[in-house]
Amino acid sequence: MKKLSPEKRNQLIAVGIAIIGVLTMIYMLLIKPQYQKNREMAANIVTARVELQKTKDLIIKRESSNAALTNALQQLAHEENDVAVGDVYSWTYDTIRRFKAKYALDIPSVSQPGFSEVDVIGAIPYKQFKVTLTGTGYYHDLGKFIADLENNFPHVRLVNLAIDTSAALPGTVQEKLNFRMDVVALAKPNN
Repeated sequence: MKKLSPEKRNQLIAVGIAIIGVLTMIYMLLIKPQYQKNREMAANIVTARVELQKTKDLIIKRESSNAALTNALQQLAHEENDVAVGDVYSWTYDTIRRFKAKYALDIPSVSQPGFSEVDVIGAIPYKQFKVTLTGTGYYHDLGKFIADLENNFPHVRLVNLAIDTSAALPGTVQEKLNFRMDVVALAKPNN
């Protein structure tokens, strides 16, 4: 078999070339597209795993978010206990009367409330009202009253504080100060 005739040799070369051509065609038409699909599927699997992990993380965060929402709603309900509801004038008068009992202040006048749009924060479901308090008291009592009122009622702020010592009200001691302040507070709208 060492010596092949030229005709057999040419046939053998032609068969070899034909086999190489058929194998190349099989590779190009069948195997290579399958490798391409396998790569795409592997990339899709990685993407799907990332999405799955994100979904699992969202499920875990949902539970903690629900707990945080529940806590926030409870805190809001607790904070709303001190917000004016219903008759704002009577709420203001009763609140100021009860609160000033600890202080040596005389507050004979609480004006009628005037309602306006909330100008402190953005759009919130509350109304804002303003009342004017006038009265007399000692300097330290007035300072403690103001500080404690704003600290105990976070939805209340005092503005336009005017203190006067020159004209004492009839029947008052000269050492006392006359004051006038506007109290701005939030009220829950009637549903």
